[in-house]
Amino acid sequence: MGICDYADEDPGLNDTDCTAFLQWALPQLGLRWPGFRKVRRQVCKRLHRRMRDLRLTDFGAYREHLDTDPAEWRVLDDCCHITISRFYRDRHVFETLRRRILPDIAARAERERRDARIWSAGCASGEEPYTLRILWDMEAARSRPQVSLSLIATDVDTTMLARARKACFEATSLHDLPRDLVGQAFDLTGSLFCVKPQFRKGIEFLNQDLRSEAPALLFDIILCRYVAFTYFAPPLQEQVLSRILAQLLPNAYLVIGAHERLPGDGVALAPLAGAPQIFQNRADPR
Repeated sequence: MGICDYADEDPGLNDTDCTAFLQWALPQLGLRWPGFRKVRRQVCKRLHRRMRDLRLTDFGAYREHLDTDPAEWRVLDDCCHITISRFYRDRHVFETLRRRILPDIAARAERERRDARIWSAGCASGEEPYTLRILWDMEAARSRPQVSLSLIATDVDTTMLARARKACFEATSLHDLPRDLVGQAFDLTGSLFCVKPQFRKGIEFLNQDLRSEAPALLFDIILCRYVAFTYFAPPLQEQVLSRILAQLLPNAYLVIGAHERLPGDGVALAPLAGAPQIFQNRADPR
């Protein structure tokens, strides 16, 4: 576990001071305060814990520490990783993937005699990629069993990736998942729901920073939800979107969060009818 751990205890927060600090610090990290407003307590708990470990009494002292120790900015950046994740978050999006998008890319991959490829960017503790694996095996693979799925899941947070690889989750993470999928895809181990071994296959978890890295592949679907287009500042959002576009196959799909908007004019991307969080790449093949 890193310096900024994820314990739930409340060390006694001063919300006003922490808010002022975040409004000052986040832009210097390429992040945006509006994205953090509703999740600030998660970050503030970590910062108070960090200041306690450094024996600093307030945010003024922490700002001075940042001035004298530039390496502390990396620690601050780690404290700003948001770890909210659950299965089937935005149910309509996953139902559209289940019924329309996954069958489409399976058919395309079959025609082109290749694997289908999906990238889950900012996968946190793994709920999103495991959902996709389950849906693929339950739906697309049954009609096109000869098509394999290659699923890459990336995150900057090594603690979250370690949890993802364990593939065991609290019941609260599964509240949005259809009951039939819970029964078919999970084993109950104590109080935890663990993904069955067959639904863990074909997923590669990589430690990558979305701000500067991407897998060296072209993808049929890229999911970038509640990371770049919520928490990153507009210039950084544009850089990330440019990198994503370079990784999308022609007519492939980009999926974002329900309350997110893409930066710029998004000329190459067309929102899917009935599912405005899903965009199709209309750029000419390279």
